[in-house]
Amino acid sequence: MKSIVCLLFAIALSLSLSAQPRVVTGTVSVFKDMRLSNILVKAKKTGSSVLSDSLGNFQVVCEQKDVLEFSGKTFYKLKVKVKPSDNSVNVNMQFIAKPENAEMAVGYGYISKENATTAYANLTNSQDDFCSYNDIFDLISAKCAGVNVGSSNVFPGSEQSISMRGINSINQVNPLYVVDGVTTSQIANIVPCSVKSISFLKDSEAAIYGAAGGGGVILITTKTGKD
Repeated sequence: MKSIVCLLFAIALSLSLSAQPRVVTGTVSVFKDMRLSNILVKAKKTGSSVLSDSLGNFQVVCEQKDVLEFSGKTFYKLKVKVKPSDNSVNVNMQFIAKPENAEMAVGYGYISKENATTAYANLTNSQDDFCSYNDIFDLISAKCAGVNVGSSNVFPGSEQSISMRGINSINQVNPLYVVDGVTTSQIANIVPCSVKSISFLKDSEAAIYGAAGGGGVILITTKTGKD
């Protein structure tokens, strides 16, 4: 009987310890070494939230296993899983790639005026870096105005349906894909990092492609292809 009681006590103690909240510290940066202030850091399970200080440091109360969410108006949201062994978490945020966001980041207090010039230069140089997108369809959805990307197919690496906004579904015609000057029906294997430029042509702009361009034309130039 004593052994059963001891076992139950040990289990209860273990569960109690695993449920105890703790403090995790860390830093928030951008461009690897530029510290960010006023970034909201929130622990999903405890609901505790703090803002990073003037040196990009933070302390937040979280569970033994938790998810920390980092957010700021000019940055992509970032989620990081925290394990019981993680006492410190250092993250590198990513700017939403618009040069004006450098100035906005100063206004929101994320970076100092002294760092604004460096941030602007980094943003300008990375405008055409599409590596942050999950796949080519995610990139098309973000960069090609006037296009609907279907989300019914959830298998990674699969083709997805794309249509021009405003066209009745009964008369829907898929757009024509032109990759490095060659028409194709398969683009799922294109890695966003390999894309140099992407654009969407419709109506009179797509007339040069004849009937095949009736649903619009998506032009993709890769870094290894010709303009």
